[in-house]
Amino acid sequence: MIETFGRVLVVAPHPDDEVLGCGGTIARLTATGIEVHVLVATVGKPPRYTADSVAQVQAEMRRAHAVLGVHETHLLDLPAAELDTVPASRINAAVGDVIAGVQPDTLFLPFFGDIHTDHQLIFTAAMVAARPRSTTAARRILCYETLSETNWYAPPVTPAFVPDIFIGISDTLERKIEAFRHFESQVRPFPDERSVEAIEALARLRGATAFLFAAEAFVNIRQIIQ
Repeated sequence: MIETFGRVLVVAPHPDDEVLGCGGTIARLTATGIEVHVLVATVGKPPRYTADSVAQVQAEMRRAHAVLGVHETHLLDLPAAELDTVPASRINAAVGDVIAGVQPDTLFLPFFGDIHTDHQLIFTAAMVAARPRSTTAARRILCYETLSETNWYAPPVTPAFVPDIFIGISDTLERKIEAFRHFESQVRPFPDERSVEAIEALARLRGATAFLFAAEAFVNIRQIIQ
């Protein structure tokens, strides 16, 4: 089935979300020759973030993407952790322009129920751009989970991440971990969820759910079969 994904675009609100959510899947896709693009929607702005810290994270991101075999990284200039101050029309247009340019067959998006408002707004902007109004609309849309974002909201009263698609990453889990290690500014010691141990534990758990040695889990949003 994975060979049918066509051109892929992974939409990440911030650098490292794409690695946490589907780094193993990205590595598996690129290993089969599938073209994978990554859209990183936000960048840190002063005074919340210094120029040096932003440059460091972007350098870490590019090294991580090289490990995963990403075809092209698309960077937007939207303000990190401040998307709720930006008009929806501007966010929608920026995300929509990249989606229109890449014309992905498959979209990977952050989950709408994540606790971070940036994740929610980027999900919505991507769904606006992905409306099936032409033959170039994405045929498959999946939502990934992000440690410390997807599971920290309030599932009894907010959308719960209930995966129904599991992609095996037994052969690419180490590449996912290697890619995340390049985010030196983001890696935390266990038992923090942004730790290598937690990433591996989640992959093993999601794998065991489907009798696989390791997997990433997704929520199916839409599939269009002609």
